[in-house]
Amino acid sequence: MDPANSNPSRAEELKVLANEAFKAHKFAQAIDLYTQAIDLNGDNAVYWANRAFAHTKLEEYGSAIIDATKAGYYRRGAAYLAMAKFKEALKDFQQVKKLCPNDPDASKKLKECEKAVMKLKFEEAISVPESQRRSVADSVDYTTIVVEPEYAGARIEGDVVTLDFVKKMMHDFKNQKSLHRRYALQIVLQTREMLHSLPTLVDVNVPDGKHFTVCGDVHGQFYDLLNIFELNGFPSEDNPYLFNGDFVDRGSFSVEVILTLFAFKCMCPTAMYLARGNHESKSMNKIYGFEGEVRSKLSEIFVELFAEVFCCLPLAHVINNKIFVVHGGLFSVDGVKLSEISAIDRFREPPEEGLMCELLWSDPQPQLGRGPSKRGVGLSFGADVTKKFLKENNLDLVVRSHEVKDEGYEIEHDGKLITVFSAPNYCDQMGNKGAFIRFEAPSLKPNIVTFSAVPHPDVKPMAYANNFFRMFS
Repeated sequence: MDPANSNPSRAEELKVLANEAFKAHKFAQAIDLYTQAIDLNGDNAVYWANRAFAHTKLEEYGSAIIDATKAGYYRRGAAYLAMAKFKEALKDFQQVKKLCPNDPDASKKLKECEKAVMKLKFEEAISVPESQRRSVADSVDYTTIVVEPEYAGARIEGDVVTLDFVKKMMHDFKNQKSLHRRYALQIVLQTREMLHSLPTLVDVNVPDGKHFTVCGDVHGQFYDLLNIFELNGFPSEDNPYLFNGDFVDRGSFSVEVILTLFAFKCMCPTAMYLARGNHESKSMNKIYGFEGEVRSKLSEIFVELFAEVFCCLPLAHVINNKIFVVHGGLFSVDGVKLSEISAIDRFREPPEEGLMCELLWSDPQPQLGRGPSKRGVGLSFGADVTKKFLKENNLDLVVRSHEVKDEGYEIEHDGKLITVFSAPNYCDQMGNKGAFIRFEAPSLKPNIVTFSAVPHPDVKPMAYANNFFRMFS
């Protein structure tokens, strides 16, 4: 900061305005106001800490760590924790404890963080090498599970999942009733078998006169998923969908969402296409609620089974050889061809770098070139990167998800990239709309439909997350 531009009193005024924006869940506006305050008085650690907290609300954990480093250990520890970097978080909370030895809150957070690290070490110690690991799917048999006579919910007759079954299941879910574990297991196992046989990069053919719908993140918002089907019809061979990752976490109806999407996949494989998002991973599910929800609504075996199935999800789709659809974004290097994406070994947990990581985590930026990721994983890429990738692969458009947008979508990079996000009023606090895109062949001109959030039962987001992680959500 230039001392000549210092103005502490004006900086305090901006901080007050930023705090008001934060309380109104206008986190991007709050960040802008905190930034103005920092420009006028960069020595005030409170401004850095507050901006770090606002960054975490937008899931910009990389930026949060940078700010929190300047503000203090507590905020940085929280940001590391949100990225599932437990060992780094522990070091910061240990420093907090040293600085505040009599603070009961600091003691509590350190103790919880120590538990998380110990659990992680235990899991690492007992883990079996990938080459020796036996599939969970091979150890379970849904046909041996008895359905009690008094069970009145949806039933699958034989091996075939029908539309009538899916409708009954969704109706039960809407009324907060459960699906019997036998049928849940059948759906997940059948979906695993189908996904495992698919390529990493799936080609989608939309005949002339037909349409294809792409949805973005749903994040466990089951009642908004029902609204999408109300607005756009149930998935079918004539009304196919692609859900572009992040089906689970955050929202507390993730089990209902994933079983519904998987059931439609079983009913008609060409009616439902599914892509992996960064939240279809063990580390994210452990923090953001899905793992706890699965344990509560199903059982421990399903935790491992879902993790296994998520590793089978394709990483990207190409519609009619012209539209590239991926959850996150593009790459840290030029010259990546579709054939290289097809060759990625996807049957694993996402790595922290490389093509697979970038497909799941990267974001567009308004500037040209490439920059560091605000999330701390992946990268940010400009319009020149997008246009070069499209030209080299003879494509016309990139469609991706991964980011909350006020209107549910955003068209960027001179019309060559569209972000679509399908979880309205994300986490019950963002106030954003949701959106989906219908492409009509042969023109494939995007028709974007936006919608608002619908009411849901009074179950808060992250309801099934560990209390420790919920403190930082």
